[in-house]
Amino acid sequence: MTDRKAQLAANLAQVEERIASSCAAAGRKREEVTLIVVTKTYPASDVRILHELGVRHVAENRDQDAAPKATACADLSLTWHFVGQLQTNKVRSVTSYADVVQSVDRAKLVTALSAAAVRGERELGCLVQVALDARSGARGERGGVAPDGVEELAAAIGAAPGLRLDGLMTVAPLAGEYAGRQRAAFDRLMEISSRLRAGHPAANMVSAGMSGDLEDAVAAGATHVRVGTAVLGVRPRLG
Repeated sequence: MTDRKAQLAANLAQVEERIASSCAAAGRKREEVTLIVVTKTYPASDVRILHELGVRHVAENRDQDAAPKATACADLSLTWHFVGQLQTNKVRSVTSYADVVQSVDRAKLVTALSAAAVRGERELGCLVQVALDARSGARGERGGVAPDGVEELAAAIGAAPGLRLDGLMTVAPLAGEYAGRQRAAFDRLMEISSRLRAGHPAANMVSAGMSGDLEDAVAAGATHVRVGTAVLGVRPRLG
């Protein structure tokens, strides 16, 4: 086993133990939570090692990094998630490899994703990104739609050709009433998810929690956690 593979295997084992322990504490089954490894700034070789170690879900937040990496790993059985803020001029590229876009936060993006998915003859999973720090009608500092805009955006996704409404995503806010209160933020997301599922029963994916707060997300009921640093190490600085 190479040094890098041994390192990633050890890190994955630690993250797995954290998820399993959190599930046990919350009275949940381990299989209720899917680990997504965020591989931004790391090379395709790391993605290949992760696949060898059993990882099947990976995420990226910049198309310029993700597109060549996805091409280099096209032979692997992976589900690719796009989690970054997405500009409409990158949509065509992103829809060529992403299976799920977790950062849908405005109607203009829904229209662009739908057109690209139809053109590429693909069905693209979409999550509404919820900004718990955003006031009504505004977007969050890190992207996302205010809670009162979720239903309208979800309906637009549900009606758009080529798109599938899978659920909700959030990033724990750095400002506002939920700053430093990750568990409260994730509980609020679950409340919004419950209301959404009343009208869209299949939209049951809840993506929340990262390396520093995955326990809070699992306790709240998240179905997917997005972990980067705890698996891959401290990220190299982007030049």
